[in-house]
Amino acid sequence: MAESTLIEPDLNFIKEVGALGGDDLKKCYQCATCSVACQISPETRPFPRKEMIAASWGLKDQLVGNADIWLCHNCGDCNTRCPREAKPGDVLSAIRSYAIEEYAQPKVLARALKDPKKLPILMAIPAILFLVVGSITGLLDFTPDLSEGIKHYKFFSTWLVDMHMLPAALFAVVVFALGLKRFLNDIHQNALAEGKTNKETIEVGGFITSLIKVIPAILKHSKFDKCTENKERQIAHLLTMWGFIGLFIVTNIIFVVLYGSYLLPEGPIHGPWSQLNPVKWLANIAGIALIVGTALLIKSRSNKKDQKSSYFDWYLVYLAFGLGVTGMGAQLTRLADWAFISFATYYVHLVLIFCLFAYLPFSKLAHLVYRTVAMAYNEYAGRNF
Repeated sequence: MAESTLIEPDLNFIKEVGALGGDDLKKCYQCATCSVACQISPETRPFPRKEMIAASWGLKDQLVGNADIWLCHNCGDCNTRCPREAKPGDVLSAIRSYAIEEYAQPKVLARALKDPKKLPILMAIPAILFLVVGSITGLLDFTPDLSEGIKHYKFFSTWLVDMHMLPAALFAVVVFALGLKRFLNDIHQNALAEGKTNKETIEVGGFITSLIKVIPAILKHSKFDKCTENKERQIAHLLTMWGFIGLFIVTNIIFVVLYGSYLLPEGPIHGPWSQLNPVKWLANIAGIALIVGTALLIKSRSNKKDQKSSYFDWYLVYLAFGLGVTGMGAQLTRLADWAFISFATYYVHLVLIFCLFAYLPFSKLAHLVYRTVAMAYNEYAGRNF
């Protein structure tokens, strides 16, 4: 007698995938054109056809804990070639958005970040925190001394900045650590069940080796080379990613120099740093790269009427664009000696940075972490990719 399998569709999951941008899912009639069209899909159990089938049936557990949904770079080739306009790329993007919420805790914060009505509240949290804590501690000075020029730390103490940013960053690390532990276990169990790997457990050493192997591809965004519809997105993504990397390096250098200089007899070394300083060059280049990269992403998304971008997508793009504009704006207005505008712009910049750190595991930027892990696991499992 043939073995039978009980399938329990999750109808609510199907509805949520539709609400997140995958509402054309039901048009799919499983012709497999999408898997043939995709240039980066593995030869063994290729995506996205099997994901479209599972999504149509509401098989949430097979999808949320599936590494393949993260291997998709949403280049749009499958969307364009789908004879039914089911938009498989949009469906996988919606499933990834759902997965981010699934693995990030607390879920109330994950849901809030997907609701545009909650955005004012999320932005108000750091804005009010800065003002209240700064006023209580005296680390916020609304009438700073301008005799030596505009210095942002005299308005908004670096201690006040770091007592908010460090806990926010630590919170993000903890949320990611807990989520990734579940994520790795789920994708491994699904891989075993689907025959993608025969390794019973994940060997830490082997996985780290695989992670190192995929990093060059990530840093070069080389997978976009195989795309045909949205290949130009490679430049925008590269500029944005390297902009973030450059600013991350600059932030850490400034942090180490500032707090390390407290040990010096002459006291701490505060900014602003000279425009001739190499660190300042890197900061300016990275800032410009971030602005240009996100501006190109906004233009690309706006022009692609056949591809859907949900609020979840736009939130990240505009947040990154706002970070670049306010960061550069605070510097330019300082150089122009526009004190009020410079301090106000700097304050908005700090609010956006807090939002970036604290809400990172719940935003689309989390895909950088989950996709990296999924690509490393795919390499570790030995699939042709």
